[in-house]
Amino acid sequence: MTRSRARKEPVPAERAETLRQRIRALLAGPPLSLKEISGEVRISEKDVLGHLEHLERSLHRQGCSLVVEPAECGRCGFVFTKRERLKKPGRCPVCRGEVIHEPLFSVRELT
Repeated sequence: MTRSRARKEPVPAERAETLRQRIRALLAGPPLSLKEISGEVRISEKDVLGHLEHLERSLHRQGCSLVVEPAECGRCGFVFTKRERLKKPGRCPVCRGEVIHEPLFSVRELT
């Protein structure tokens, strides 16, 4: 005996805004770390990095820019000002300490 029931395709839940739009809205407030953004939008930190990299490029058309408060060593206070990557560094180049405070992200309108 075979079943002749037709399977219904699952219908995805409707979203009012995309993930990137939600991240953009979050960044309009106070500066947030990758971990905080990840928790708010419920995706991995790695995925948030990808969205932030895209936002960094596309915000310019909206008259805004992504502001990155650089990571800082918790041991010696070294600030990673010249770092291009958005991800938190693994180790301080000065003291080799591994206690690094994460960079913080926000959006600022260009004037």
